[in-house]
Amino acid sequence: MNRKILNLAIPNIISNISVPLLGIVDLILMGRLGDEIYIGAIALGGMIFNFVYWGFSFLRMGTSGFTAQAFGKNDKKELINILTRALLVGLIGSTLVILFQWPVARLSFWIIDSSQGVETFAKSYFYIRIWAAPATISLYAFTGWFIGMQNAKIPMIVAITVNILNVLFNLLFVFGLNMKSDGVAYGTLVAQYSGLGLSIFFFKKKYGHLLVNWERKAVINLVALRRFFMVNKDIFLRTLALIFTISFFTAKSAETNDTILAINTILFQFFIFFSYFIDGFANAGEALAGRFIGAGDKSNLLRSVKLIFVWSLGVSLVFTVINIFGGKIVLQLMTSNTEIINGALPYLPWIVIIPLISFVAFIWDGIYIGATISGHLRNSILVALVIFLCIYYSTITSLGNHGLWLAFSCFLIIRGIYLSAFARKSIFILKTGQE
Repeated sequence: MNRKILNLAIPNIISNISVPLLGIVDLILMGRLGDEIYIGAIALGGMIFNFVYWGFSFLRMGTSGFTAQAFGKNDKKELINILTRALLVGLIGSTLVILFQWPVARLSFWIIDSSQGVETFAKSYFYIRIWAAPATISLYAFTGWFIGMQNAKIPMIVAITVNILNVLFNLLFVFGLNMKSDGVAYGTLVAQYSGLGLSIFFFKKKYGHLLVNWERKAVINLVALRRFFMVNKDIFLRTLALIFTISFFTAKSAETNDTILAINTILFQFFIFFSYFIDGFANAGEALAGRFIGAGDKSNLLRSVKLIFVWSLGVSLVFTVINIFGGKIVLQLMTSNTEIINGALPYLPWIVIIPLISFVAFIWDGIYIGATISGHLRNSILVALVIFLCIYYSTITSLGNHGLWLAFSCFLIIRGIYLSAFARKSIFILKTGQE
């Protein structure tokens, strides 16, 4: 079982880590152009796409849970139908994104206050990269389906290939063709469609035999579609609540002053980096929980959940130790501004405890997604969000920025407690029909 967990977790961790590394490379490329407006352009454009695509991340999560359960049942007909439904939803969603690109851009740049120069280049970046939407959203569907099929290696290969191609095309377009920030947009566009093509290639090579089970009537089965949309609706609402919480954290940091914004932004990277690691084990939880629930194998379900939590606790302890002894060193690597470094030191204790107080919520997220029990995912984050806001507004005057970190820490803790409390009745009894 440990091997199964690591075979799923490690490739997912590698895939996750490749994402921020690409962002760093893009910033380095723009930094070589000699004008800060290009950095601002891809930063603003990238932020808009993060919001748009985060909204479609439900497609990856929902698809993995349904696929894993069908895999556990060895239901070959449903396996191919789930992928078809996911790709159909992705096609409809990406078509709407392209059709409404103008109002999306108009609203985004109305909300974001930036200089005229940055906005001009950011708009150009946006209107180029928006055409990658069909590929990007379809990749969510393929990634979720491959993970549900207990295969994390294909998404890893695709992610690494896409990011390498992205860097190479960026270099070609930015420096070879002198396209500046537009070159990054074109590089992403070409790389995303290359990734989609590679995913189709791997699907046909390894799973092409499933196509004989495809039936048009089964794909548009109203009962199956209703369940697919109900689960994904809840995951979508959960994602919106998460986006709101992180955006609120950033906005309130900015309201305080520029120094606090810089401090919190840098410190938040500790949490983000940890999340990329722990998400690998959450993804393993998705795949294995769905598989054993689909097979009605309660013994292996319980064993896999227990071992995933053990591995996650170990990873969290490692990050905690690193943050205790190396937190200041990491700060010094991230910035040379002594005011920011010294200002961040009083808040380092929050970074030290976050891995230990957050990993429970991360892992239960994956397990609930694998079990396709989305209602509790939605409810847990809404309850946590209300508590987050209450704690923030009741402590911000007396505790200042510590109040914001306290509220965010409680947000993470409450989600873990809520999902733990409902796990026994919602997953281990309801879904297996045993006990």
